[in-house]
Amino acid sequence: MQTEVMETFKLARDFRTAGYFETDHHRQIIKDVRTAILAGSLVAVTGVIGSGKTFLLRQIWNELSREGKIRLSKSLSVDKDRITIPTLITALFHDLSTDKEPKIPTQGERRERELQQLVKRSKKPVALFVDEAHDLHGKTLIGLKRLMEVIADGDGMLSVVLIGHPRLRNDLRRPTMEEIGYRSVAFEFDGVASRQADYIRWLLGRCAAEGTDIDDLIDDEAIELLAARLKTPLQIEQHLRLAFEEAFRIGEAPVTAPIVESVLSRQFDDLEPRLIRHGYTLRSLIEQFGTGPAEMRSFLRGELDSQRTRELSEQMQAAGLPI
Repeated sequence: MQTEVMETFKLARDFRTAGYFETDHHRQIIKDVRTAILAGSLVAVTGVIGSGKTFLLRQIWNELSREGKIRLSKSLSVDKDRITIPTLITALFHDLSTDKEPKIPTQGERRERELQQLVKRSKKPVALFVDEAHDLHGKTLIGLKRLMEVIADGDGMLSVVLIGHPRLRNDLRRPTMEEIGYRSVAFEFDGVASRQADYIRWLLGRCAAEGTDIDDLIDDEAIELLAARLKTPLQIEQHLRLAFEEAFRIGEAPVTAPIVESVLSRQFDDLEPRLIRHGYTLRSLIEQFGTGPAEMRSFLRGELDSQRTRELSEQMQAAGLPI
């Protein structure tokens, strides 16, 4: 946010640095994931873009670290759609080995045997975390099940925690993914759903300068409008920022509902952005539903003929897409 805007409205910090807003839902998810890890499960935690999955992941990681009952590992690879099982095994070696530069065998059989011994020596359950897991290839997902079995055969326990968009949950439910999907435990993370107004007031309270009254920043009607139209912390932070900047531009304070209405995108709930928030890009839609780029673009714009639109819509609904 612009410095002048923050000074005018007495905001001491940017919304992105406000910290962690915890609800009963957050605490229950953390508890459920911990229980699933201790049971040696493959866990999927899914939520739409901007729901706060990264913050949740950090909280789960921090709590498990403090407890010290589980050895933790995390894949740091950025290019998720190219991750393979050897890549994830490398992450385990780096995080579980006591050597600064662990020597990882290149020959598969020897590598897996050494990993068995490494996990066994830890004398604790091991949890491997993979963020943005909706981009993992199907073969990699299935390979994770075999990796967990290899560790179990060596008298160890490996749980895998996958964090991603709702597309991950839907992919695990596909008939072709039965081998791993039926063995996974899925939790749907809905962020601040039903608590949007509370989140807005908490956010402003965290970011406002000491002694600043929130009513001087934004009125109740504006807060209720934001809460009704927006679902995730990311959406709320972005539109609050736009609303304050617009109020500054026109010289009005506090922020009112008409100002909020003026910055809300008219295309906000169109089909394409809604699908993207669930992890479905144009490329992934084309691959999953066997269409060409031109046909899919026409479908997303509402320009495809009615019969083909109906066919695609039925296929997408059956696959769990929000249309």
